[in-house]
Amino acid sequence: MDGAPVQAIQISQDKAYTAAGFGMPTAQWHEFMTQDAPLAAGAPTSIARFVPYGGGLPLMVDGRVVGGIGVSGGHWSADNTVAEAGVTALA
Repeated sequence: MDGAPVQAIQISQDKAYTAAGFGMPTAQWHEFMTQDAPLAAGAPTSIARFVPYGGGLPLMVDGRVVGGIGVSGGHWSADNTVAEAGVTALA
């Protein structure tokens, strides 16, 4: 995205990695962590490349994770919308 910080490259890759690794959208992590104090304390610092906010979605084929898509550069909610469009385009 024009004007996005260079760090957005790494963040988008890590969102894809998190989504593919756990098989769930990165946006779901916030809710999990707000309901589980030990998880909230440990996950962000102990799981390498972990991103717990929107913009990462798993790519699924026949109910199996085959990869992930990650978007960064805007607000996480906008990143999530763009990621959803990417998943739709690949379907």
